Amino acid sequence: MGVSITPAALEAALRFLTRYYNPVRLQDVLDDPDGKRLPARAVLVTFDDGYASDLRFAAPLCRRFGVPAVFFINGAYLDNHRLAPDNLICYAYNVLGLEVINSAVRATKGSGAPELQSLAEVFSLFFPAISLVERESFLRALTDVAGIDQSRLAAEAGLYLSRRDVRDLAASGFEIGNHTYSHVHGRSLSARDLAGEIDKNNIELEQISAAPVRSFSVPYGSSRDLTESLFNHLKESGHKVIFLSESAANPDARPADATSVDRISIQTSEEDELFFEIEVMARLRTMRNRFGKIRSAWRGNPGLTDDTVPSYKSAKGVNCQ
Repeated sequence: MGVSITPAALEAALRFLTRYYNPVRLQDVLDDPDGKRLPARAVLVTFDDGYASDLRFAAPLCRRFGVPAVFFINGAYLDNHRLAPDNLICYAYNVLGLEVINSAVRATKGSGAPELQSLAEVFSLFFPAISLVERESFLRALTDVAGIDQSRLAAEAGLYLSRRDVRDLAASGFEIGNHTYSHVHGRSLSARDLAGEIDKNNIELEQISAAPVRSFSVPYGSSRDLTESLFNHLKESGHKVIFLSESAANPDARPADATSVDRISIQTSEEDELFFEIEVMARLRTMRNRFGKIRSAWRGNPGLTDDTVPSYKSAKGVNCQ
């Protein structure tokens, strides 16, 4: 899926970040939301999904380089009793091919369901368009059609952190964050789903870590999944900051009550590529987004005058999945 980084590449990335940037804690960001008092070239490092490699590789490397980090975790997969949807689907695809996935789609949506042409379409088209109930129905159909013993496979693979691992991460000074209970697209959540996906995960992680959960990472990172109902629920339930992952720069002049911030996903270990992704591409994406909004507003109101594009500083967030 192109959302992972090797231990060697992570080591190189952390070496680059500590050489040219100043790693900060989540608390530093919460204490200074507009970024005016943060050190120059401040960077906050995050990890999504709660894989066992967080404890085996990521945490030791972060400690070695003196880098604070936030680990965003889905409570449903702790202790390896079941597989996360992404891993289950990728396993079925790698072993049995796309047809078994389309068979599960037909079992869920009926014989008239369109054929998915690639694995990418499962996550970009199919998953975001179905409800949480339909997603569970699809996953059950997939395990049945593929003949997968999910609990046995999850136990053998040992992909995810245990509850004890999460406790150890928190005791070591790392921040634990909410990533929904079962790693679901936000746009798929109805109002009645929010307690089970947000509040349940929050309560469980706080009980395990013995620390407040103050941040939320949107699964798959898209702003389209930060719906109004989800955003309001997160604010009401005490989450102080919400992280996207669209690899755009955050504006220099952020209001003090700003809640959502963007991150840059990295997989490379090459310094020139890291520099280009963090310093150049992030700004270009932000300018593209900014001009897109201006064009949309201009088309909707011919009397609107264009305003100046604000400058952007290097207030970075990097996500190493």
